[in-house]
Amino acid sequence: MTDTIIPAPLHTTTHDGGGLSIAPGAAVLGGPDLADTLQVFVDDVARDTGLRLAVNLNGTGPQPHTAATIQVELITSGPAAEELAALPEPGGLRADNGDPTAERYGLEVSGAHARVWAATPEGVHRGLTSLRQLLTAGLQPDGTAQLPPLRVLDTPRYAWRGLSLDVARTFHDADQVLRVLDILSLHKLNVLHLHLTDDQGWRVPITNWPALTEVGGTGALGDRPGGWYTAEDIDRIVTHARQRHITVVPEIDMPGHCQAVFRSYPELAPATGNAVPDPDPASVPVPVPVGNLAPHREITWRFVEDVLTDVARLFPDSAYLHLGGDEAFGMPDEAHIAFVDRARHIARSLGRHVVGWQETARSAVGPQEVVQYWIDAAEMREALDSGALAQMMPAETAAIVAATMAKAEHDIDRAADKGASILLSPTSHLYLDRPYAEPGADADDEARRARVGLPVYPPKTVEQIYDWAPDSALAAATDREAAVAGVEAALWCETVTSGEDLEFLLLPRLAGIAERAWSPSGAGTWDDYRGRLAVQSAAWHRRNWTWFASTLIDWPSHPARNEEA
Repeated sequence: MTDTIIPAPLHTTTHDGGGLSIAPGAAVLGGPDLADTLQVFVDDVARDTGLRLAVNLNGTGPQPHTAATIQVELITSGPAAEELAALPEPGGLRADNGDPTAERYGLEVSGAHARVWAATPEGVHRGLTSLRQLLTAGLQPDGTAQLPPLRVLDTPRYAWRGLSLDVARTFHDADQVLRVLDILSLHKLNVLHLHLTDDQGWRVPITNWPALTEVGGTGALGDRPGGWYTAEDIDRIVTHARQRHITVVPEIDMPGHCQAVFRSYPELAPATGNAVPDPDPASVPVPVPVGNLAPHREITWRFVEDVLTDVARLFPDSAYLHLGGDEAFGMPDEAHIAFVDRARHIARSLGRHVVGWQETARSAVGPQEVVQYWIDAAEMREALDSGALAQMMPAETAAIVAATMAKAEHDIDRAADKGASILLSPTSHLYLDRPYAEPGADADDEARRARVGLPVYPPKTVEQIYDWAPDSALAAATDREAAVAGVEAALWCETVTSGEDLEFLLLPRLAGIAERAWSPSGAGTWDDYRGRLAVQSAAWHRRNWTWFASTLIDWPSHPARNEEA
């Protein structure tokens, strides 16, 4: 049971002797400056396992019902702090512009107590997350948890480890986003990138442009219900993320993907460039409208400045604004570059750094800016050559898409040459709207597997997704590892109609991506990992998360797997 933590820690050693039994009411001891962190831990353990612990702030809280305790400490000096300081420094950038070393932690279990220490509350939270997983793995029929004797010293490989979530094609309300944040927290991911706007819908309120939500927010893909987040919803999401040391990075996609803008404010639509109509969604699975914001019109820039100003205010923890910049179909290259450069200047004037999809590498990107690599050139060539894309859209639109993709092959080298950082999100392994290849464990899994996932992507097994290595994506794109900002999975919602579909595509694959982003290069094998994954599914079951029960994994029996636990 010593090998149950996901992501796999950097260093784990085991002790001789017995482990530690944690019973209901056991005390979690820490200082007042850790009160919020300890309460999140206690609440999460109760939801993962049913085991209810008691926070004790240096003796001020409820007294333990058993002798066993969990001791939590902030340590900035002495041998324990020196051990943490000697761990490798994570690569890349943080989305909050914070200290990349803040997530380092130590964890020790002996026969007397469990102990977690770190230099920061964030590091403590990561250590307690590992302890949560040990408690899940050690849960006994009598309601206690048996912990193995071990010692862990841990730090992430990359400072930016995230998920990009599309809430435009299918609107996922604030409650569902909080569930996603809980999934990220359990797997030590620290960024939620919200794709808030697209052709299908606009999800964020802008004071001077109220029709963006009143009109643009009512739509979604096909006949799905629309919706948008109020300022109170966004504050709730950002607060829940902050308590789990996750940064919410907002994306406003432009100059393309703006049909919801044009429906809301026709005066922003280009005079020409919308000649390709929205195709019939019943006959074409992925409509690709053509039409972009016009960089030569001053109304465009009043709009962009108002939007970015409000978005920066609503998402105060993110050091970055994501400006999209992808798939500006039919837009001349010089106009696209001019738009991205001016939008970047506005974001900088608001005190924010900029992230953009990889097409933004053709503009004047530079240090402290992030280019998000998504187009796997080999896979895209295969899709174009096979005719798979042509079957999903009108012929004239397919030709525009093919021309756009053909320009992408050298984007990442361009970005690195200009000093920008690269966020790894290649379609080949990190796009989680890809179908599962292997069968599921039951008829419900099989029915959902047949329905969700974009058919343009060849199906892959959970094992194939896990066996991806960041080094392989890097080798295909650039030979400069120092340029990597981090790793971010992406989930687009063309085939997602509910929160259950969303979670089904995330789990179990997101756990494996989290391991590749956190654990050192070469750590973990499939045979080792799938055993850890099976054990951790007990927490997923208790939380009533929906997941794909791949037949490649020997899952424990969970009665009524998708019913309320």
